Amino acid sequence: MDENVYQHFRKAEAPFIDQVASWLQDVSDQYRPYLTDFLDPRQQYIVEAIVGEKGEQRCQFDGGYVSAERQRALLYPDYFEPTQDDFAIQLFEIHYPTKFANLSHGKILGTLVNAGIKREVFGDIMTDGERWQFFVTASMADYIQAQITQIGRIGVRLEPKGYTDLLVPKDAWVLEHATVSSLRVDALISAVYNISRQRSKELVENGKIKLNWQVFERPDFELGLRDIISVRGFGRIQLREIEGKSKKDKYRLLLGVLRK
Repeated sequence: MDENVYQHFRKAEAPFIDQVASWLQDVSDQYRPYLTDFLDPRQQYIVEAIVGEKGEQRCQFDGGYVSAERQRALLYPDYFEPTQDDFAIQLFEIHYPTKFANLSHGKILGTLVNAGIKREVFGDIMTDGERWQFFVTASMADYIQAQITQIGRIGVRLEPKGYTDLLVPKDAWVLEHATVSSLRVDALISAVYNISRQRSKELVENGKIKLNWQVFERPDFELGLRDIISVRGFGRIQLREIEGKSKKDKYRLLLGVLRK
């Protein structure tokens, strides 16, 4: 891997960059495709950037539906023509007593993780307000179906579904433009949710924020492309594009925003 590649990313991302390099080496050595587990948007951005640098291999992403947040990457040599089946994704619907019980994203996620299932094995968890569905890697589908019979105290049954049975998710990202003085986490939260810089700083320092699904407590942390921050009680923000600078030297950003 060219040493210059590392300087474009965070130090903490170096192990993932090395992993991407080894995947690409496998594709090159064996001249056949390599399928990753589910990647978060920041990881997808890193894969795209590195594949773009190398040029000999290509990549495509699929998370089960068009606007999926978590997606699998298929890295492949230029002769290969990917199809949807190559991504090996299984959709499950959760059957539960809807009149007597409520599910939530957090409960479903917690149940899967507590069952010893790695986060990268499953993709987006979606609801239309009543029905719940989620994606998993096809190789783990039978195991997950057998393991998950309860969510909290609620008895559930996982039913495999085809793509034609996909529900229309209730939570959809809304694209918004924002102008901010810096890419600091507290500056962005303050601008998007119209709260004081001090309040947004306190939210971060009090552990109310997750960056790419990990709790962190640094208000001065600078966001990078495709990063997602979750703000408890407010929603989520994704940095989609840095569109340039204003005359007053502020950043013009395109954001994906989910408001609670």
